[in-house]
Amino acid sequence: MPSFDISRSRFRLADEHVIVLCALATGSEVPDELAAAQKELFDCGLVDEDGKLSAALLPLMETVLTPGVVISLEAAGRQGKLHHGMLIGTDHVVAHEAWPGVTEAEYSLLEPRTLVWKLAGMVNLQKSPAAPDTAPSLVETTIGTVEAGLAVLEGGGVVRSAEDERAAIRQALTTGGGLGEPAQALVADLISELRSSWRLTSAWRTHHEGKEAAETRGFAVWDCGPLGYWLRELPAEPVAEERITPASTFRLVRVEARTIWTRITGLLPDQGELRQAVAQQPHRG
Repeated sequence: MPSFDISRSRFRLADEHVIVLCALATGSEVPDELAAAQKELFDCGLVDEDGKLSAALLPLMETVLTPGVVISLEAAGRQGKLHHGMLIGTDHVVAHEAWPGVTEAEYSLLEPRTLVWKLAGMVNLQKSPAAPDTAPSLVETTIGTVEAGLAVLEGGGVVRSAEDERAAIRQALTTGGGLGEPAQALVADLISELRSSWRLTSAWRTHHEGKEAAETRGFAVWDCGPLGYWLRELPAEPVAEERITPASTFRLVRVEARTIWTRITGLLPDQGELRQAVAQQPHRG
C-alpha cells in the first residue's frame, strides 16, 4: 500500500502508483489494469475522487516528470537485485530507494547540497579496512569465470556452511577456467565476502557540435566487506550489455573509499552543464 510522511517529504510508492500519478499529473487516461493502484492512492489520501493530486506530491511529481539529470544505482547481492536512484530537477532533487522483498520504494525530497552524501549512503560507503602491504590489488579473468562463481551465491540454499560455499565457489571457478593460483583463491575470497556489486550511472541532455546529445557517465564497484572495495575497470561503465560475452575481460582493482567518493562526485555535471540540462526539459503547466 502507498503511504507518506509529510513531516519528512517522503512517500512509499510502487511502480504502478508512480505510473498512475504520472498519468493523472499530465491529464492522461489511467489504464484499466491500474484502477486498483489508483484506488490505493485515493484511500491513502494522495489523490482525490476527481484524480487531483495532493499538494504534497507536486514537488515530487514535477521532478519525476521533467528531470534534468537521472542517476541510476543498480545493486545486486544475496537478497537479489535492487534499483535505487536520483532525479535532479529545476527546483528539487528526488531520491528513490528500494527495499528487499517489498514492492514499494521510498521517494524523498533532498536538499541539493546533500546529494553526494545521499548517494554515498545508498552504496553504504564506509571507511576502507586496512589491507596488508602484500595483499594483491588487481585481479583479471573473464566474465564467464566470474559468473560461474557468482552462480554459487544464487544457489546458496544448497550450501550448508561458509566453508562449503567457498569450496563450491572455487570448484565453479575451476570449471570456468582461465584462473590459476593465487588469483583463483583471491576471486573465491572476493565472491565469498561480496556484500553487493553495484553500478552508478548518470545521464543528461547536452549539445555536441550543435546537435542534441546525451552525456553519460558511470562506474561499478564490488563491496567485499573486510576485503575492501574493488573498482570494476573492465568492462568499463557505461557498458552496452549486447557487447558483453563470456570471454570478455573482467578486471577488478582495489581502491580506497575516498576514490569512490571522488568517482561519485565525478558523476555529476558541473553547474553550467546542469543549468543546460534542466533548461532543455519541457515545462508542464
